[in-house]
Amino acid sequence: MSEISNVVLSLLELLSYAFIFAVGAGVLWIVVLYIRDKTQTESTLRRNYPVVARFRYFFEHMGEFFRQYFFAQDREEMPFNRAERSWVYRAAKNVDSTVAFGSTRDLRPTGTVYFVNCPFPTLEQDAKEPSETMVGPYARQPYTTDSIFNISGMSYGAISVPAVRALAAGAKKAGIWINTGEGGLSPYHLESGADIVFQIGTGKFGVRKPKGGFDEDKLRAVAAHDAVRMFEIKLSQGAKPGKGGILPGAKVTKDIATIRGLDVGKDAISPNRHPEINSVDDLLDMISYVRNVTGKPVGFKAVIGAYGFFDSLCKEIMLRGPKSAPDFVTIDSADGGTGAAPMSLIDNMGMPLRESLPLAVDILTKYGLRDRVKICASGKLINPSEVAWAFCAGADFVKSARGFMFALGCIQALQCNKNTCPTGITTHNSKLQFGLDPTSKSERVANYAKNMKKEISVIAHSCGVAEPRLLKRYHARIVLDNGRSVSMDELFQEPERVQAAE
Repeated sequence: MSEISNVVLSLLELLSYAFIFAVGAGVLWIVVLYIRDKTQTESTLRRNYPVVARFRYFFEHMGEFFRQYFFAQDREEMPFNRAERSWVYRAAKNVDSTVAFGSTRDLRPTGTVYFVNCPFPTLEQDAKEPSETMVGPYARQPYTTDSIFNISGMSYGAISVPAVRALAAGAKKAGIWINTGEGGLSPYHLESGADIVFQIGTGKFGVRKPKGGFDEDKLRAVAAHDAVRMFEIKLSQGAKPGKGGILPGAKVTKDIATIRGLDVGKDAISPNRHPEINSVDDLLDMISYVRNVTGKPVGFKAVIGAYGFFDSLCKEIMLRGPKSAPDFVTIDSADGGTGAAPMSLIDNMGMPLRESLPLAVDILTKYGLRDRVKICASGKLINPSEVAWAFCAGADFVKSARGFMFALGCIQALQCNKNTCPTGITTHNSKLQFGLDPTSKSERVANYAKNMKKEISVIAHSCGVAEPRLLKRYHARIVLDNGRSVSMDELFQEPERVQAAE
């Protein structure tokens, strides 16, 4: 009996040693993972949430197997579903973007767009790089670029310092431009030497007098930077047409307040429009004023709402002559937007890009101004199919904000309007910013832009044209209510032209 007791005691002692060893090994493993996660720069979440963040990737991977039984499918999440986000993540990491076993996209719903393949696709040796496009022929310093997919307006303040640095550096590597957003020009935009579009919001941050209105000296100082290539006057934006920019006081740091000309810690609420612009005449006057002061191309950004606006604008340009026209127009979509906005506007106001972009292109064509005024499409265009559609509709350029946020590592946590973004993109909390390494993320930004260009070109070649800007409306079809599709050039027919002013 005593021998059995001794064996049991020995076994228990052995098990206790094994348990202690396992616990010790586990603790050591956690320490190693913690150090490794905290010092690496590839993953923002692992750097901000060492060890714990690894479970996200594990469950995300396992979700591929369990989702079809218990959870939503790839294309059922909003505002961007898993399939859309996954393509951006793969493109940004520059890994294989092919998928297996067929598409999960349902082609039946009304409004679905698909492209018509040519029986004789463009051969690789006949493919071309996107053509160069000149903006601002009447400006003292026109801007010529071959970029087709660019970074839309995200203000320093709405996004963090490392996010701005990563975006600007990635833009330089990819040969595309970056829009400052309405928050003004920061030194972080200028560090990399990327082409910059300076946005003039309704608050005129960065070029304003203390009590409002333009400060010409500040406007000239911004234009003096060679990297600043164009100016964009923002009338409205996708998330909140009819409402100005909203930057919560928690995000108004000393640095941001200095750049914008604000008080530290106080909410930055922009007017819902430029007080100086009460009509299309006033808009053209402001465009002319900014262009004369800066010497650079000037356009405006707007969500299209009232149908008569564009007609009235073009009629006034015809009276004044083509020199008075905006050098470009950015058409934003009712489903655009990244930052804080009232739900009453973000859910209900403005026209979607699918309707407003062809409309704007057709009105400019009608008045013979299409070549004079370049069109930039913006709003929920993060995958090659959406961007290719925009070129079919008539866009000269496409730009995206949320697509590049995903390239930075955004996980769609829906906390952009707070100071708690877990990936460090839209927060000024230094602990959360720590995980966003500008050097590694700039590579992902560049990869995303380059792979977008590559994939749009694949669609263009399949349609039988040499480069994306040669895509036409007859290359796309749209599904109607009856389940049948119609060619886009039948749905949006070219209007009769009115003679433009000389």
